Amino acid sequence: MTKKGNPSSTGWREFGDDTNAAAFERAVEELPPNQQNIRIQATRAGRKGKTVTVITGFQAKPETLEKLLKQLKTQCGTGGTLKDSEIEIQGEHKQKLLEILVKLGYKAKISGG
Repeated sequence: MTKKGNPSSTGWREFGDDTNAAAFERAVEELPPNQQNIRIQATRAGRKGKTVTVITGFQAKPETLEKLLKQLKTQCGTGGTLKDSEIEIQGEHKQKLLEILVKLGYKAKISGG
């Protein structure tokens, strides 16, 4: 069995040097809020019967979404999390979140039942 790759001071590496990890991160194109189509919906699927308001459609960097998440949690007075560029807020806050996001300049609408 032979190893492929570039020689380095620590031996052979299959995929080369990983010192430039930032170059391998997926590039996220950050659009201004008025160009993003945001969907808000409440769901209980897969959450043991607890209602969660899910906000999808963001095209922003994780740092931007973290700031937005903190602001939304504060204004709703509840917890929440960020999963795969989707914001989840505990409880049913569709209307309140819609008003907040529209004030922030996002094109948001409520989807689902």
